[in-house]
Amino acid sequence: MSQIQETRRRGRPAVPVALDGQERETLERWARRPSSSQALALRCRVVLAAADGETNRAIAGRLGCCAATVAKWRGRFAERRLDGLVDEPRPGRPRAISDEQVEAVLVRTLEEAPPGATHWSTRSMAAEMGMSQRSVSRIWRAFGLRPHRLGSFKVSPDPQFIDKVRDVVGLYLNPPEAAAVLCVDEKTQARALDRTAPTLPLAFGAPQRRGHDYRRCGTTDLYAALDAASGRVISTMTARRRSEEFRGFLNLIDREVPDCLDVHIVLDNVSTHKAPTIQRWLLRHPRFSFHFTPTYSSWMNLVERWFAELTAEWLHRSAHTSVRDLQDAINAWIGHWNQDPKPFTWHKSADDILETLAAHLQRINGSGH
Repeated sequence: MSQIQETRRRGRPAVPVALDGQERETLERWARRPSSSQALALRCRVVLAAADGETNRAIAGRLGCCAATVAKWRGRFAERRLDGLVDEPRPGRPRAISDEQVEAVLVRTLEEAPPGATHWSTRSMAAEMGMSQRSVSRIWRAFGLRPHRLGSFKVSPDPQFIDKVRDVVGLYLNPPEAAAVLCVDEKTQARALDRTAPTLPLAFGAPQRRGHDYRRCGTTDLYAALDAASGRVISTMTARRRSEEFRGFLNLIDREVPDCLDVHIVLDNVSTHKAPTIQRWLLRHPRFSFHFTPTYSSWMNLVERWFAELTAEWLHRSAHTSVRDLQDAINAWIGHWNQDPKPFTWHKSADDILETLAAHLQRINGSGH
């Protein structure tokens, strides 16, 4: 056999590949991580196999690609190491919108309002700037601008805000030993509403539908105490919301919580919680301690999250023909909840809350804080 024929049969010699410890670790990580693209994972496996001494043909047969692909990435890695395995950016279509135009859109969005409106829309901004609506949408999305949305805030004027935040958050994150931490509040004026027309059930291609009109059948007040550790709820319902009803609910908590435990109650600042009858009740029950949330800060009370769960999962779509019917339905849902209670976990520390509030107050002019 001639020398030329021998060269053609053997093919072009494979480029040798040698890896150090860091390169091998990186390639193995890229090859197995879920976020890697399939193309990058294949290239990493090719290089790892080449470093182990496998031939191009053997690698191609095992990985399901052609030998030319194996030779390409073996050679590129030998020339440029790890950077050679990453796709280079492609030029693509030239930009049709300049940086100056993007800046003009941002300045106009943040500093001006359109004539005859309080905020810009993609259509009004596109007409103003002489570009397409889609271009404006992409610019706003890239910089996180949403002029159509409006948020609200309420800053607590409580002079003891910092002390109360640290007190309540400390109970959540570091509860005292041999004590129960209960989050207490009232859901007032829970309405028993009966629909004037029957609700149409869920169907293929159509959501559940109900009539707009309803009949009012009375209201009830729900008192609830959420155990911060277990998620269990102690509750009762009354026709009125006075200090007498709240004192009765405290007596219920006193009976439900074992005598060997102290009771720390997180609650808001309404007058019924501070009435003289409640103060006298506390003197007769020294194991009870009240921890008030700051003014306008009921979001710190975990039972509010439980009320939201009750409303969304049970009350929002239900219909009740009487107050008794509503009370029975609420008691049934609470019983179902207590069979498998789920506590709500507090994550933010008091310092995190205060730092967030301080950053927000710096943006408010003339707030007096």
